[in-house]
Amino acid sequence: MKIVIDGFGGDNAPDEVLKGTALAVKDLGIEVAVTGDIETLKQRMEALGISDNGIELVAAQGVITTEDNPRSILKANAGTSMGVALNMLSRGEVDAFISAGSTAAIVLGGTMIEKRIKGVKRTALVPLMPADGGVKYAVIDGGANLDCRPEMLLQFAILGSCFMETTMGIKNPRVGLLNIGTEEEKGRELEHETKKLLEKAPINFVGYVEAREAPLGAVDVLVTDGFTGNVFLKACEGMGVLMKNSMKSIFFANLKTKLGALLVKKNLKGVLKHLDYKEIGGSPLLGTAKPVFKAHGSSDAKAFFGAFCQAKSFVENNAIEKMTKAIASIVPEEAAEDE
Repeated sequence: MKIVIDGFGGDNAPDEVLKGTALAVKDLGIEVAVTGDIETLKQRMEALGISDNGIELVAAQGVITTEDNPRSILKANAGTSMGVALNMLSRGEVDAFISAGSTAAIVLGGTMIEKRIKGVKRTALVPLMPADGGVKYAVIDGGANLDCRPEMLLQFAILGSCFMETTMGIKNPRVGLLNIGTEEEKGRELEHETKKLLEKAPINFVGYVEAREAPLGAVDVLVTDGFTGNVFLKACEGMGVLMKNSMKSIFFANLKTKLGALLVKKNLKGVLKHLDYKEIGGSPLLGTAKPVFKAHGSSDAKAFFGAFCQAKSFVENNAIEKMTKAIASIVPEEAAEDE
């Protein structure tokens, strides 16, 4: 298996990208292509003591930034580290793509360069979030589509369910629709119409779910539009940071609390590890015809390694093939692509 990674995408590129790549080659038994300025990559690999065994350096010029127009990935910035990597995936030279670069460019490039699964209306980002009991749940859409129609959310639910089953190993995943309440009359027309579709879909739909229920383990897949989903995610991230900071202030308040911290150090590490996004690594862009993964912009080597783990599992479990069949099972008018 060969995976391509954008060598200059993210806040900590290229050093953390290269270190994460070296870990993946060593521990996962895969080959990796790294795109970017070859001379710079060679110099950093030498400085970091990284062998080129299993690593191919692919020439690219420049980086597409968050300030650039995302559509420039198609032409003006097609030769950048991200553009070259996406085109390698499109040509079938690699099995999966990873980047910590511009989210908008990845979504547009993954959709327009790689194309969508037949019948998919919109691609969607699917970040994994920590839940009570040491498990994870998927949020779809995490921010790729700010305005959605009911039929789009139906497809998101099917794609998310398939992802959690094939890649995360959850049998018959519970799918919930994010809403401001569980009562039938609660919510907007979007939620009401989507619920009607999900009740007939070939998934384990459990109904409306309030935001506070998801982190407590109510669902395996939380479906919503990209605007609401992104607000939900940012709020959860903020609460996670608040909890970590609060725990630190409690345990380091005085000598007694420091002694207490030593007694629960092992358990505390387990909790913090579960809340750490670096343990997850990346968010797949579901709906693309080939595997596309978005790593967190501030990813370090550990986070990039996590993204490689996800991508490898995604490919090995034939997730795209299973998603293609799942989308094809929907009634024709709902599965038809937008004109």
